[in-house]
Amino acid sequence: MLTPAQQETYQKDGFLILSGLFSPEEIALLFSVATDDTVTGNSFDLNDQDGKKTKLTLWFTAGDDSFGLMSRCQRIVNSVQSLLGSGEVCHFHSKIMQKQPKVGGAWEWHQDYGYWYKNGFLFPEAMISVMLALTDATKENGCLQVLKGTHKMQRFEHSFVGEQQGADLDFVTEAERISELVYCELKAGDVLFFHPNLLHRSEANLSEKPRWSVISAYNLSYNKPFREKSTSCITPVEVVRDEAILASGMRKVSAADFLVKEKEITLNVK
Repeated sequence: MLTPAQQETYQKDGFLILSGLFSPEEIALLFSVATDDTVTGNSFDLNDQDGKKTKLTLWFTAGDDSFGLMSRCQRIVNSVQSLLGSGEVCHFHSKIMQKQPKVGGAWEWHQDYGYWYKNGFLFPEAMISVMLALTDATKENGCLQVLKGTHKMQRFEHSFVGEQQGADLDFVTEAERISELVYCELKAGDVLFFHPNLLHRSEANLSEKPRWSVISAYNLSYNKPFREKSTSCITPVEVVRDEAILASGMRKVSAADFLVKEKEITLNVK
C-alpha cells in the first residue's frame, strides 16, 4: 500500500511516479511479450494533427498472460486501491503504446476522461491510469508531459484533433499559464499513476530510440458506463502475487477482446 505522503502527492498534483517498481528481469520478459506478433499484429494507428501515426494495441480482459498478471499483481492493484479509496478495483483496459524512432506520432493535450466520458462513465474519481515504462522515456523520445494540478479543473470539452480527442485549446492555454509543466521522464521499470482529468500530452518521437510503454486503466465497480460494452470495467480483478509474473515465464497476450479501431467508441461519438 502507498504511504500517506504518496497518496497526498497524488491528490495534490494529479500524478505520482514510483521508481523501479518492476525489475529489469520483469521488464525484459514483458518487452519480449510486447514485441510479439500477438501484440503488434493487433495494433492500430491514430493520426495526430500532423498526420504522424501513434500506434497502440488495446484489450479489455486481464487474463493469465504476462501483461494480465502485471495488471493484476499486488503492487499495482494495492496502489490503485490506495489512490481510489474504497470500492472494488476493476481492470478497464490495457494498451501497449508503440512509439517507434523517427515515426512515432504525438498525443495532443487531453484528459483521459475526455475519452472515457464518451464511453459513458459518470464518476471520473473512480478511475485511474497506470503507465509502466518498458523502455526509457525521455524528452528526446517523446515522454509524457503533464500540467501539474490540472485534475482539479475537472473535465474540459474535447473534440477531434486528427483522429484523437483533444482538449479545448482556449482552456489548455489558460491552464498552461497557471500550471507547472512537468516532463515525466521514466526509466524502464518506473510506474506513473495519473488522474483521468490530468491534462497530458507527448511529442512525436524524433529520436533514434523507441519509446514503449503499457498503460492499464482501472475503475471501481460502482462506476457503470452506459455506452461501454465490455464488462471488464465492472468486474473485480482477481489479484495475483507479485512473483507470478516471473514464475509463469513468457506468456503471450491471449485476449479475445482486442479493440478494433472501427469499434472505438470515441471515434464514433461526438
